Amino acid sequence: MSTPKPDVTVVLPCAGLGVRFGAPYSKELHCLAPGVSVIDRSLETVVELAGSGLEVRVVVVFRAHKLDVVAHLAHYTRDVRMVFVYQDESFGDDLGGAIRTALPLAEGHVVLVLPDITLHGPGSEGSLVEAVRRTPASGWCVVAARTGPDALTELGALRLDGHGDGTRVVAAEEKPARPDGYNAAWAMVVASPEEAHRLPDIASRGADSPLVGAQAVEVAGFTNFNSALTADPTSRPGPPARTSRPAPPAAPPEQPDSPALTA
Repeated sequence: MSTPKPDVTVVLPCAGLGVRFGAPYSKELHCLAPGVSVIDRSLETVVELAGSGLEVRVVVVFRAHKLDVVAHLAHYTRDVRMVFVYQDESFGDDLGGAIRTALPLAEGHVVLVLPDITLHGPGSEGSLVEAVRRTPASGWCVVAARTGPDALTELGALRLDGHGDGTRVVAAEEKPARPDGYNAAWAMVVASPEEAHRLPDIASRGADSPLVGAQAVEVAGFTNFNSALTADPTSRPGPPARTSRPAPPAAPPEQPDSPALTA
């Protein structure tokens, strides 16, 4: 039986050490609600994408210390086709290296989803489906949230212009030392098949960003779980028990009112 060719490939880089998070378990498995981990919230839009009728392949890039995350992801095989690949360190041990490791396995539109970023607030639901729909045949689209410059030194900074369907990226820089002039950050990135080879450039400081000119789908905000300080205050102190499928929480976790991003 032949495997359907994917319409969309999601690159899910899970090879990081998570040093700043400082937990004795992978930060992707930090519990946000009973049976729901950070990575489960990160993948909600990917499950929506698969439910929209598109054939979705998820390429998970990992290293030996993330076998707990690999095991946790097993129940997503009912929603998407999953491919697991060990990070090729000849490409680098950073995010750019993870993307380069995944690209040979990618077909169709390519989406970068970070497993430690969770969307929240108005606009989140359906945002990735909309971003894929709005990605030009030879171009880019981002899911992004506006914020002040103070939060942008550790994020992919953007300057957005316009509103609604007319929102565009007019400037972009990875973790800028001087974030003044930027007013947003990307949470997810979609590249057309023709442009996907440039995806590693979005993670390179000092590189010319291919995101300039991209369309943008705005959400209210997102949380970047890059340290224990950003963990939801109502969450448990340890990783969740694995379940056959993540159970929906009784209520969404509280999110900070301001700023839009928690880094």
